[in-house]
Amino acid sequence: MKRFLLSLLAVVALVACAAFFFRTPLSLMLAKKAAAERLAYDAMNELPDGLHVGLCGAGSPFPDDKRSGPCTLVVAGKRLFIIDTGSGSARNIGKMGFQHGRIEAIFLTHFHSDHIDGMGELMLQRWGTAANTSPVPVYGPQGVDMVVNGFMQAYRQDSQYRVAHHGEAAVPSSGFGGKPMPFTPGADGRVVVLKDGGLEITAFTVDHGPAHPAVGYRFAYKGRSLVISGDTKKSAAVQREAAGVDVLVHEALSTPMVGILKDGAVKAGRMNLAKIFDDILNYHASPEEAAETARDAKVGYLLLNHIVPPLPLPGMEKAFLGKAPEIYNGPIRVGIDGDFLSLPAGSTEIKVGRRF
Repeated sequence: MKRFLLSLLAVVALVACAAFFFRTPLSLMLAKKAAAERLAYDAMNELPDGLHVGLCGAGSPFPDDKRSGPCTLVVAGKRLFIIDTGSGSARNIGKMGFQHGRIEAIFLTHFHSDHIDGMGELMLQRWGTAANTSPVPVYGPQGVDMVVNGFMQAYRQDSQYRVAHHGEAAVPSSGFGGKPMPFTPGADGRVVVLKDGGLEITAFTVDHGPAHPAVGYRFAYKGRSLVISGDTKKSAAVQREAAGVDVLVHEALSTPMVGILKDGAVKAGRMNLAKIFDDILNYHASPEEAAETARDAKVGYLLLNHIVPPLPLPGMEKAFLGKAPEIYNGPIRVGIDGDFLSLPAGSTEIKVGRRF
């Protein structure tokens, strides 16, 4: 036995030495295989027909290792849509296994910087990775043209460099950037912005003043439905649109936790930050208020996003929720980047998972 163990140790040591000395060619060989598989992979091909919603950004303007800037991904059948384009959107969409070139349209809820600051990168990836010949439609309330055209101007020289370097076949100049698609909700505060192929997308006004206009979105496809609240205080409009939906994706801010930040800012003598921490309380909904909306609308699942403030320590998610689980007795989750829910057509099932 002793001789056997010594021989085994010698073999292990030999293998370890070989792996060390040949690590460069081995890593390149693995990278070659992984590159081919990764570039060919498309998560859309493995999803069943139905509605699917994922968090490509569950956070806010606060730096958060688990939550990038606001971004929600929706798949209806084989159609890919993005709602808001916070920082990290493009990278997280790729990490989730979706191909940027397949993005059919972008929808903006409002024009706060954290909801749009990743748009330039996302438009670039959508154009350059698939040789798209037309710009991506960007839907939003009045003012969306100023936002899209501003990014187009900022990226204009970059696009010219790329066309000159790679050529029209690889990066058609006609596909650069985005095309603003402004809309105005009607007297009832809502407007259908896209309806075809069994899919209906409705925008509705929410209250995020003084950020105005601000909207949420309702997606309906083959008997499944979901609502994305956008940034808003507790809203009767969200409850109306969310009535009976399978999933409500609702923003949430913890008043007690933001209060801790305010107190810290006061003690540090940073009074401008203390003022900001105090101000943000009046145009966001708390987890408990989101739970009240989910309960009263009788939704099937409550997924919280736009999480404020960050939750870096174990146990903080329970504190963040407060009394929300006592208010809404359905499933509730404090979202993080990569969360993914599937709503197969022809069923009432809600499959909960993660894409990374």
